[in-house]
Amino acid sequence: MNAFLVFPLLVAAGVALVFQNLLMVKITQSVSTVLITLAINSAVGLVLLLASLLARKGLAGLGEMVQAMQPWLLLPGLLGSFFVFAGIMGYQSIGAAATIAVLVASQLLTGMVVQMRQTHALPDVSALLGAVLLMAGVVLILRARA
Repeated sequence: MNAFLVFPLLVAAGVALVFQNLLMVKITQSVSTVLITLAINSAVGLVLLLASLLARKGLAGLGEMVQAMQPWLLLPGLLGSFFVFAGIMGYQSIGAAATIAVLVASQLLTGMVVQMRQTHALPDVSALLGAVLLMAGVVLILRARA
């Protein structure tokens, strides 16, 4: 995908994630457990994705999906559900800005470590400075919240 198209796509996804979490907090407040919210979220996603797969590939797509299943393929779904759960808890406990700041900073630092392991090279100075500034922003946001 063209880099000029990826940036607006990522911006739109970031905006969508904020609204998703706000809506999921609202759902969580109206039910007895966050598990109901997570189940609704996952069910809607599963139905939409299965319908898209059927529309695109027909029953052969479902067959391919079943054949591809291996135990380790469950990990992305578990990790994604954990991310959504943590986001809901964060929005309820420390608010949207602080939650987003901590999530983004932890993703950036983890991403930098993964990239260093893959490339066997240290990030450049500007990337390190950006990470330090982002972490400083997290500290400032959390201090303002306290």
